[in-house]
Parts: sequence; structure tokens; C-alpha cells
Amino acid sequence: MLRRRKGSEPEKTSEGDSKDRREDESKTEKEKGKVKVESAKKWSCIDNCCWLIGFICSIWWFLLFLFNAMPASFPQYVTEAITGPLPDPPGVKLRKEGLTVNHPVVFVPGIVTGGLELWEGHQCADGLFRKRLWGGTFGELYKRPLCWVEHMSLDNETGLDPPGIRIRSVSGLVAADYFAPGYFVWAVLIANLARIGYEEKTMYMAAYDWRISFQNTEVRDQSLSRIKSNIELMVATNGGKKVVVIPHSMGVLYFLHFMKWVEAPAPMGGGGGPDWCAKHIKAVMNIGGPFLGVPKAVSALFSAEAKDIAVARGIAPSFLDSDVFGLQTLQHVMRMTRTWDSTMSMIPKGGDTVWGGLDWSPEAEYSCSPKKHMSNETKTTDQTDKGSLGLKKTLNFGRIISFGKDVAEAHSSRIERLDFRSSHSCVPGCSFDLQGAVKGKNFVNTTCRDIWTEYDDMGIGGVKAVVDYKSYTADSILDLLHFVAPKMMSRGDAHFSYGIADNLDDPKYKHYKYWSNPLETKLPNAPDMEIYSMYGVGIPTERAYIYKLIPGAECYIPFQIDTSAEGSGKDSCLKGGVFSVDGDETVPVLSAGFMCAKGWRGKTRFNPSGIQTYIREYDHAPPANLLEGRGTQSGAHVDIMGNFALLEDIIRVAAGAIGKDLGGDRVYSDIFKWSEKIKLKL
Repeated sequence: MLRRRKGSEPEKTSEGDSKDRREDESKTEKEKGKVKVESAKKWSCIDNCCWLIGFICSIWWFLLFLFNAMPASFPQYVTEAITGPLPDPPGVKLRKEGLTVNHPVVFVPGIVTGGLELWEGHQCADGLFRKRLWGGTFGELYKRPLCWVEHMSLDNETGLDPPGIRIRSVSGLVAADYFAPGYFVWAVLIANLARIGYEEKTMYMAAYDWRISFQNTEVRDQSLSRIKSNIELMVATNGGKKVVVIPHSMGVLYFLHFMKWVEAPAPMGGGGGPDWCAKHIKAVMNIGGPFLGVPKAVSALFSAEAKDIAVARGIAPSFLDSDVFGLQTLQHVMRMTRTWDSTMSMIPKGGDTVWGGLDWSPEAEYSCSPKKHMSNETKTTDQTDKGSLGLKKTLNFGRIISFGKDVAEAHSSRIERLDFRSSHSCVPGCSFDLQGAVKGKNFVNTTCRDIWTEYDDMGIGGVKAVVDYKSYTADSILDLLHFVAPKMMSRGDAHFSYGIADNLDDPKYKHYKYWSNPLETKLPNAPDMEIYSMYGVGIPTERAYIYKLIPGAECYIPFQIDTSAEGSGKDSCLKGGVFSVDGDETVPVLSAGFMCAKGWRGKTRFNPSGIQTYIREYDHAPPANLLEGRGTQSGAHVDIMGNFALLEDIIRVAAGAIGKDLGGDRVYSDIFKWSEKIKLKL
């Protein structure tokens, strides 16, 4: 019995051990299973990216399928179901009224909206012959950015083609109908003119290389001669009917230059004689014209910035300033755009007389409170003195650049300024430039010569001298640009001028450098011609800037718009370091409207034949919903090209109407009141 009991105990022990072993094994297997499940649930960054890309592509292809499968009228049906019946496009409406093709029309595009294509390039541009480098999809900008910048830049000494590179404007209506796929410029106007019978033989796009100076478009490409020949051909083949010219943006200044060139004797001019414009032009309908320049051009040339760029820079300061993907973005932009001589045509003209000084400006009482007008309702000129803007604290819009918010707001008597134009002190190791300003021999940076800008040749003393002057008006802005960009401005001085003529009969004003400045030239002797200034209002538009000096760094632009500078109150005109006034988001009302409101109104020394002038303002109303796209009542600088009221005005004049038939002036802003504050000899 005892033996049996002794023999049974090891049996039980072995059975217990095996049972424990099986339980351990099962636990191990379960733990392994859990590990496998947990490892299967962990996604890498690549997995997430692939799934995200796949999801986006799937949605995109599904939406594309629906777009192509649905009836063509479905988008309009949805829009009308939400917003109500859509109005007829202007071309359809006016065709129902019986309007048909009459006067030939000429389109003159502005800066950056015209396509440019490659005809000759370096090895990095192989395969791009006659492909668009500007406009279209901008595919080459993403594929080979440094090569693109190299080819889009001009020679820094001549302002013409660099050796081995030829880029020319695209020809035909396609040159500027769309800036990029889906982003119209002239396409809507062309389509509406076609609805009343216009076609390519009665429409002409006066395309030109908008990068180079106006006179150089003739020297290099004979662009002015081509415009002259095409206008003469259109008049001759359309029963002697004069053309209606429609310039937009910088194209307004370009055509102003053309009207002087075409009548001037050869070789400087086109040799058309003093009555050429009277014989060939019915009306010039200027859209968003920067007649007196734009402050936006100053910030672009000074720091390669505008309001939107400054905001992006404030959000992600390292992205635009540092070496991102091998690029110093703003430095490359500055190097490229400072070779484009055309940008200097839009530096403010008229000096302090027009734009204001340290303690005054024509728009000093402008209020940035929300506007009341939300549609294009007629407002007669005698109502403008009342204004819809209200009164508020006087602002110093005349100080186009100020270093510091305190400087921008202080009275001029409280600002201590060191005039860099007349400095007489010099510390060891410095030299004087032509204006007498101090430029140190220690360069701002010496390691970034592959993205050279003229700031690289300024010493630390030169940078400090710019800041110590503290505040710049329209007069001193020219001195500032000569100081920080001498090579650029030396080319600009040969092609553009920014003053006010004392005596327009002085022989010096026969030179082409004055022809694009309306304050230094006369309109043609064409009393039957009409000139319209058509522009948007009701959008905050850049007028002046608050700058700051940034800490030293490699490959940098030493000045930036100070986006931390904000005005007090929600109605302040100062937001993100930028003072805004009324305009079309690019051109202030003062620049777009002054000449037709006062400078050319009636017989003046600038308009000796008394050409009739009209102001047509279009009060901005944003699209009510996304289905309206860019809207049909927009007053924005480019989007206005789809404004139904503007299109209707143009089509009526092209069909034979005159300014009185349109109702004369239509004004929403205080342009007449502001113009009266400008004391200019007429």
C-alpha cells in the first residue's frame, strides 16, 4: 500500500507539471498573438502618406467622373436652385437689345498676365522650346526652379536678354485669355464680345514682353510697330471705323507710352504724325490703371514683399527666409524681379505733391469702417463730397515707409532723423556713395553670391543709415531706391520719370522716358476721342508700410514689413504692418482716378485738346457662395475683368455708344474730394 502510494505521487507531480507547462505555453502563444496584433496595428509615416494620397486621388477621380458624366446644364441648375435665376451674361443681354459688332477692339494686357515662351535657352532648359515659362501650368517652376529663375531673369546691366537666352511673348488672343487653367483674365470679355458678333478679325491682343522697359519692347521686338500696324489694318478692313482700346493694369501706362511714340518722329517714335490717334482711336477704356503708380511697387522692389507675402512670412518666417529645399525664396524673387525694368514704371509719380508728405495726405480722413454700398448703384458726382466713409483720426498715409509704428504715428517734429543723403560723418573702414550715405566695407553677407542681390553689396553702415532716416515719402522713396538698388535704378532712370513737368513745351519732354508719366506729357490732339478710367472700389488697398530691421543672418534681405504692427480698434486702417485705403486691392483710388477726375478734366495743360474723360467705378461685392466662382460684381484688380457692369459698359462703347450714353461718371469713392486737395498747376 505504501509503495503504491509512493509510486502514485510522482505520477501526479508529472501530470501537474505537464499541465502547468501547457498553461505556460498557451499564455506564451496568447502573448505572441497580442504582439502580432499590436504590431499589425502600428502604421508607419509612409503608410499614412500612401493612404492619404490614395484617398485624395480616389476622391479626385470620382469627382472628375461625376463632372464629366453630369449634363452640361447641371452646375447652372444647382446654382439657380440655391441663388435663384442667374442674369444673362452681358453679351447675351445686349444682343437681345440689338447690339452688334461695330468698332474693332484692341486689348493691352498688363504686367504678369501675358504668357511668355522660350525660344532659346541653356542646357537645363532642353525640351522646352516654345513651351510657356510664364503662364499656363507653371510646371517648369516646380520641376527645375533654379533654371526657371535663370531664364526669367534679364541682364542686370542692359535690362535685355542674357547671353544665350531668348524668351518672347505668346501671340494671339491666347496670350492673355487665361493666366492659368481656370483663372481667366481676358477670356470672359472675349466670350461676351463674341456673343454680339466679334471674332478674331475684329479683336486683337497687343501682347508684349511685360518684363522689359516700354521703349525696349520696340528696340528688341518691334512691339509698338506691330500694334501700330495692326490698328491701321483693323481700321482699314472695317470700313474706317476707329478702334476701342482696352488696356488693363500696367498696360494702361504702356498704351500711354504708345500714344506718344506713335506720333513722335522716327527714329525715336513711330512717325505717325500729330493726328494719328485722332484718325484711329475712338476711345481708350482703361481698367485698373496705375496712372500715378502704386505703393505696392515700392515694397516689392525694397523687400520683395506685399501684404500677402508679409503675412505668410509672419506665419512661417523660416520658410521664405531660410534655405528651403536648396532655395532662398525671396532672395531669388528679388534678384529676378529687379531685372524687370517694367516694374519701375509703377513707382509712385508726382512726389509729395500728389501722395502727401510727412504730416498730410489727400486721403487723411479716410475711414476703414465697413462700406455701405454692396452693389453697382449709380451715385452722381455731386454726392461724393458727402462720402460714405465718415471721419476719423488723421492718418499719415504720406509716409509710404516708416521704421516702427511709433514713427508712423508721431508728428514729424518729434522724429529725429539722420539724413543718409547728406551724411558728413564717417567712421574708419567706410566710404561714401553718390548720395553721400555711409556704406561700410563689411558686406551684409559674403557667402551667398549665387543668389546675389544688391543688398549683398551694402555694408552694415549702409543698412543702418536706411533705418536711421526712419520715414520715407514719395519724394525720398526715389532716393531710397537709388541707394539700395543703384544698378536697377540707373536702368530705370534711362526709361522712366516720376516728377511733375513745369513746362511741357520744354524740348526735354520729347524724350521717351517721360511718355508713360501723365504728369510729364500731353495727351494727343484728338478732341473726339474719349478716355475712361474704370476701376474697382471698396477693397482695402496697400498705401503705406511699417518696416523693421531683422537680425543679421546668412543670405537675407535686411528689411521686412513688421506684421506685428496693428492699429487700435477693428476699424483701423493699419493691419499687419500695412496701412490700407480705398481701391481695387492693388491700385489705390487716388492713382486710378486722379487724372480723369482733375488732371485731364476739361482743357488743361496735360489735355490741351479737351479730350472727354469719364470715371466709372465698380463697387466691390464678393461672390455670395462658392458656386459663383470669382463673382460677377467683383471690384478686385483682376477679377473685375468678369464684372458684368464693366463688361456691359465696354460692349456698349464698342458697339457705338459714347460716355454720355452710359450716364457719364459713376462714382462711389471720394476721388473728387481727394483730387481737390492736390494743389497741381493745370
